[in-house]
Parts: sequence; structure tokens; C-alpha cells
Amino acid sequence: MSDSTMYHEGNRTLQDRFDSRRIADRLEEKLTRTAFSESDRAFVGEAIYFFLATADAQGRPDCSFKGGPPGFVRVTAGDELAFPDYDGNGQFKSLGNLLVNPDVGMLFIDMHGKPRRLRVNGVARIDRDDPLLGDCVGAQMIVRVKARAIFPNCPRYIPAMTLGEPSIYVPAAGHAPVEPAWKGFADFKDHVHPHQPTAGVTATDA
Repeated sequence: MSDSTMYHEGNRTLQDRFDSRRIADRLEEKLTRTAFSESDRAFVGEAIYFFLATADAQGRPDCSFKGGPPGFVRVTAGDELAFPDYDGNGQFKSLGNLLVNPDVGMLFIDMHGKPRRLRVNGVARIDRDDPLLGDCVGAQMIVRVKARAIFPNCPRYIPAMTLGEPSIYVPAAGHAPVEPAWKGFADFKDHVHPHQPTAGVTATDA
């Protein structure tokens, strides 16, 4: 059994092949944590997107982009963060995976200011009655992730990009959701699922 939070035998095999075990261990020792720092809290709280990696019960992976207004992801405890699930295409690829395999990987990345990356690995749970629902406009569920490992990545290779306009699809209080064009396509319009009542937006608004 490995005494490492970060590495398994596959990682170790390649570390030994490339003689990088020493630096890998040092990076884990100095940078990996199980509680969010104040800097982590600020970075997560300002994020307008992140990438979510999940896998099904057989270990087959899936990666999803999640976006929202600043503050849509929040650190809710020393080792926990939460984010809303908004209306999507109804496939529930990511959240469906969480029901059968709660292990997740999250990547927060800033390409618009000082380049920065933060990774969070942990265990997720989904709640349709979470008390945060009332504070998250447009949310139909809340996902909470208990962190197992929190660690920054070197920002090397992150391109500098200019942030344009925010997405018109981000839920806003008092506004009916903007529907994506594909929901009106002939192949799909008669099969689209109904909107769920959410904070700040009612089903009749939709």
C-alpha cells in the first residue's frame, strides 16, 4: 500500500524510469494539502469555469467544462467545496458518473491574468435539497466535493488569452434562461426535457 496521497504504482513506475521520484516526492511534501488555503479560497471563488473529470463504474473517463458567474464555486469548509448543476443537455454524463463512482478531479485554470492552475481531487456527493440551492440562481442540484488532495500546478504552457464577454447562458436572477439553438432543431425540439424550478428562475419563466 502506497504511503503517498498523490501517487500509485503506475506513477511510480514512470517516476523511476525517468528518475523523477525525488522531485515528485518533494512536490507532494511541499505543495500538496488537504485543506484550502486562503489563496485557494480566493482563486476558486473568483473562477468562472473549471474542468471536471469523472469516471463510470468501469473506470471509463469523462471530462466536462463547467462555467458560471464568479462565485458559482465556493469553498464551504476547510476541505470541501460546492458548485451548482445547471440545466444542460439532459445526458448527465458527469453527474451520472458520480452516482456510480464519486471520485472526481477538478482543474481550475486562469488564462486571463497571471497564469495559474489548481487541482482538486476528492469525493463528490449530489443533493437536490442542499441548502445552497436557494443561493445559486438557476441551480437544479448542488455538488459537494470533499477534497483528498489540493495541489497547484506549474503554470508553464498556459497561453495568455483575453477574456471577452461572459456567456449569455449563465443564469441570472429575474431573467428567463436563454435557450441554446440546438434545442429548437427539428431533430431534438420534441424531445427536450422540461426545466426544473430553480432559485431566481421559475418553470413558467422558462
